[in-house]
Parts: sequence; structure tokens; C-alpha cells
Amino acid sequence: MPKLTVDGIEVEVPQGATVLQACEAAGKEIPRFCYHERLSIAGNCRMCLVEMEKSPKPVASCAMPASDGQVVKTNSEVTRKAREGVMEFLLINHPLDCPICDQGGECDLQDQALNYGRGRSRYQENKRAVTEKYMGPIIKTVMTRCIHCTRCVRFAEEVAGVEEIGAVGRGENMQITTYLEQAATSELSGNVIDLCPVGALTSKPYAFESRPWELVKTNGIDVMDAVGSNVRYDSRGPQVLRVLPRVNDDVNEEWLSDKGRYGPLGLMKRRLDAPYIRENGKLRRATWKDAFAAVKRGLSGLGGEQIGAIAGDLVDVESMVALKDLLAQLGSSRHECRQDGAQLGGEISGVRASYLFNTGIAPLETADVVLLIGSNPRWEAPLVNTRIRKAVRRGAAKVFAIGPEVDLTYEAEWLGGDLTVLGSLPQAVVDALKGAERPAVIVGQGALARTDGAGVLAAVETLVRDFNLVRDGWNGFNVLHTAAGRVGGLDIGFTAEGGVSRILADAESGALKALFLHGADEIDAGALPGVFKIYVGHHGDRGVRHADVILPAASFAEKDATWVNMEGRVQRSNRAVFPPGDAREDWAIFRALSDVLGSPLGYDDMDALRARIAREFPLLADEGLAVVGWDSFSIPGRSEVQPEPVRYSFENYYMTNPVARASEVMQQCSEIILHGNEDVLEAAE
Repeated sequence: MPKLTVDGIEVEVPQGATVLQACEAAGKEIPRFCYHERLSIAGNCRMCLVEMEKSPKPVASCAMPASDGQVVKTNSEVTRKAREGVMEFLLINHPLDCPICDQGGECDLQDQALNYGRGRSRYQENKRAVTEKYMGPIIKTVMTRCIHCTRCVRFAEEVAGVEEIGAVGRGENMQITTYLEQAATSELSGNVIDLCPVGALTSKPYAFESRPWELVKTNGIDVMDAVGSNVRYDSRGPQVLRVLPRVNDDVNEEWLSDKGRYGPLGLMKRRLDAPYIRENGKLRRATWKDAFAAVKRGLSGLGGEQIGAIAGDLVDVESMVALKDLLAQLGSSRHECRQDGAQLGGEISGVRASYLFNTGIAPLETADVVLLIGSNPRWEAPLVNTRIRKAVRRGAAKVFAIGPEVDLTYEAEWLGGDLTVLGSLPQAVVDALKGAERPAVIVGQGALARTDGAGVLAAVETLVRDFNLVRDGWNGFNVLHTAAGRVGGLDIGFTAEGGVSRILADAESGALKALFLHGADEIDAGALPGVFKIYVGHHGDRGVRHADVILPAASFAEKDATWVNMEGRVQRSNRAVFPPGDAREDWAIFRALSDVLGSPLGYDDMDALRARIAREFPLLADEGLAVVGWDSFSIPGRSEVQPEPVRYSFENYYMTNPVARASEVMQQCSEIILHGNEDVLEAAE
């Protein structure tokens, strides 16, 4: 390991480290614009210049490998003058836009000009101007501010895997643009806004909304998919104005999907802010007292097995536990969280490892063979897809896939769209799995939410045994979830024998008389005309169309809640804003309803509810990744895999839940990127 001296401090760094990293290890701050820890080295901006002994001129520390015996000075007169000169060059053409720039207050160029600039310029020439570039509904451009750091270019190529941002022209005429000035199509395109060190790329939906110091910042968890990305909600008053990623190397690194970033902008659209009761086929606004009385009348005289509940994809652990307890008080165990009909967990297999992403999100990038079964990770979990892409780029991992061919952003060998191939894999796949040190099989909800889903799960478990996918220090069996609340629901046993299909079948036949729809917006309640339906949720989406009673609930950003991501990591989010109108937290609604129904629950606040959860489900008591052992499982009454084509979980990445469907930005992305309707954005502007 190289040893070098930085400002008189001797440091030792790993082989392959740069001088910039060595300086940071010595506790020295090195300014930079083009350098980023997760991107390749470009050496464009020269802001990181340092003085080095025996070097005739300052060196770019980001591009200089650290080696034994180097003596570096980060605060010498030579270094100071070099940085001042670089800053002076960078500002030659940069416009004086700070008072009206959305990046103001969060701008690297602004901060470093203050700390390292001269305070005046010797250049009197007119500043150049660059025409704005169209990059779609997410990215706002002011390209005159661009300093050509190429962070956006490298991110698009290396991380997102969609090579659609690049440079044209040379020298002063160089310009950054998308290919043919079309909308950026990557599901991760919003990250270039965070990466841009100046105000050249900013958030179009957030433009001119507020200044950063006006916002209340609250830590939360992204629920637009099951990755569990760590986010920060920035709010002002009753509204979340933007969502930004937080750094968590084990989950999302420092990236965030576009749906996680802009889906929550639909929180204040189509909101339920008061209870409603359906009378004579029409909904009327009601008080909580009247709504609870209507629920009591609807449940009156019903036995426990005549009452059921279905939880949606955005439901937290606490509210599901409260609903489960309420049903238990009513004598019912008919509750289900697998609203898409996925056959896993519960009576299919009670083994926790049978429904988790066991390899883990971060370790997946070290896999050397990946087999995708009925999953399109680029849409279902974009930040899992970046890990697979990293495994392909850095480790030359082989990827095989079963399902309709799509662009995954990396090379994959497609084995067809029929899951019966699991019984007789091609020899190339067999050889790859047998010779792999870290093989990973990823089965998606598209393969499990079928009538033969249990058979598919059993076939995958057979692969686990045959190819020794579970070994010391490695578990290659993975289920890729698409719903943020799914693993938490499976952990607390929010499942029923026969799944959602049996509940709906009994409702159609009349055996089930009442049904709680807890944020379940993907269920066709119109096919259940004789059932008393109570909808508890926060958006006037599909679930309320045929509901008899509507109880308005708080959304994920409006309550303290526990979420369990696909790898079984327990995480907690905090309330960023208060729910609108008369809406209340879900668990509090069920607690209050239990009093009206004469079966009060045994807790009155969040602490008591979490204590009750910790007693029965100790894995959910504390935040973090609970290590679970592998227990081989068998599927009772398994069906054979049927020769029918695979269909992925959803066909429209931007419209997968009621909040995203209410977001104007997601609507625009859907129309422009998926359907090519550019007129939508022009009309909105």
C-alpha cells in the first residue's frame, strides 16, 4: 500500500487510490467539479490541482495515482494561485444568474468560487450564450451555465446504461445535449440534476418553487418500488415540494429512480380528505361518526369468515398489523397482502428466505452469473438493475433471462418467454451455473403472479438445490418484489389460504359479505356488487369507485411508519407533512373503529403498537438487515409450470400505483417517453 505525505501528514492508502483520495484520507478538502466517487475519472475541470514535489507544475489530484514517497501540498501558494486561475477560467462565460438560479444555495460552483476564487476577473469580453436543450419533462436546462464537467455524460453511460447524453462541438463551441435533443428516456435520468455542480441541469417540476433554506427536510423511505431507497422529503407548509436521495451504500448508494423522485409529487392530487358514504348509488360527504356508524351497520350480523381484507402495495407494517388485529377481534383471518395474486409466502411456503432477495442488493454486484426469471429489473427495480449492470461491466458477469426481450441496459442471453425452459435449461446456462462462484437466480412477480406460480417457485427451488446456489457466505436465491409493503405483509402473516383469488371468488359467490380495501387500488371491486366494501386509503383512485364507505388515510409521507424492503431490511420513515383535511393515520382509524365495533384494540399510540409488533415479530423490532438462515422449502400441492408466455408485472413504469398515477410529471413521462406524445409537455408549459 502506497505511503505519501500530505501537508506534513503521512498517510497510507490502498493500491490504486488517487492523490485526491489520499488528501481526503489526511483530512484535507480538495475542491472538484468533474470528479465523482461513483463515476470514472475525467480530469476535465482541473479544480483539484495540488502542488507535488519534483513536479514542474501543479497536478490534477483526481487523475494522479498515489505512489510511495509522494509529497503533496494542498494549501501552498502555488496551489492557491492554480485554483484561482482555474476558477477564473470557469467563470469567463458563466452568467451572473445566482439570484434567479434554482441551484442557488446548493451550487458547488457558487461555494467554491467563494472559497477558492479571486473575487474579480481580468476578462472583459462578452460572455458566450448557448441555446437551451430539450431533455424531457424532468430536466430543465440552462446550458450557458455548463462548465463541461461531463458528469451527466458519464452517469448516463456508466450507471444508467442509456447512452443518450453527450457532447457535440469542440473547444468553446462544445455543448452537452441529448441525442437529437430528444427526451431523456432513462428511469434514472433525474440523478443528473443532483450530479450537476452548476445550474445547467435543474429540476423542471421544482423550478422556481422555493429556495432550499425555506424547506423542512425529513428523512423517509421511497415506496415507489421495493428497493427501499433512502430519501429526504423537502416540504413547505402542507406540501412535499421535492424528494432527494440520501446516501446508503447498502441500498441505493446515492441514486434514486425517477418514479421515486417525482411520483410523490402526486401526493396532493386526487386526495381523500373526508369520509364518504354511498347512498342510493352516490357518494356523500360524511363525518367520521357517521362513517363509522355506516361501517358498523354494514358489518352487523356477519360472522368472522364473512369479512375479509386486502392490503395494497403502499401499506406500512403498523397499519397492516392494526387491520389484522381488528379482523381478529371480529373473528376473521381472511386478510391478504398479495393483491396481484403472487404465489409465495404464507401457505405456499412459510420460510422467510423463500420470499426474500437473499443475495442482498449491494452484494449482487459481485455475482458472476445471473439468471432472470420473469423479471424486468430495469422497470421493476431500477436500482437493482444498476447493480447487475455493475456486475456485468466490472466483473464480466453473464446474464441469462427468461421473458419477453427488453433492453436491460446490458448484454443478456434470452432463453425465450416460456417458463417451461426451467425444466431443461440450455447447456450453456447449466455450465455457467455449475462453474460460477457467486451465481444468482432472480425470480420476478411476473413469474409468480400466475396460476402456476407455486410450480414456478418450486422449479426455482429445485435449481437452488441442483446448482448449489446456497453455500457458505452466499445465497443465490432471490425474489424481486415490486410492492414496498409486500415483504412486511408476508413477515406479519397478512396472508390467507388460497390468496386473493379465493377471497374474490368467495365475494363473488356471496360467501364473503364485507371487504376492507386497505389501499388496494389494483382490485376490480366493480365485480363484487353484493359485497359491503370499506376503502381505507389516501387517493381517489380505482379502489374508491365502488366503495360503500370511504375512510381517508394518511399517505407514506404523512406518518411515521416501518417498511421492509425486498432483502428483508427493516427501515423507518418519519412524517414530513400532516395529512389534509380529516384524513388520519391508518392504524389510528382501525383503532378508533374497533371502539365503535365493541372490540377495542390494545394500544393507543405508536409506541404501544410498535411494542406489540416487537413482541410477536421480533425481526421487525429494530432497524437494519436481519440475517436469516436458509431453510430448504417444499411447495405443498404444487402445480406444474404451464407453457404460457411470461408477462412482466407492469407495462407502464410510470403508472404503477395511485400516487404515481396522480403525479403530473409521471403522466407527462408516460405520454412523452412511452407514447411519443411531445404535445403533452408543450400544453402543460
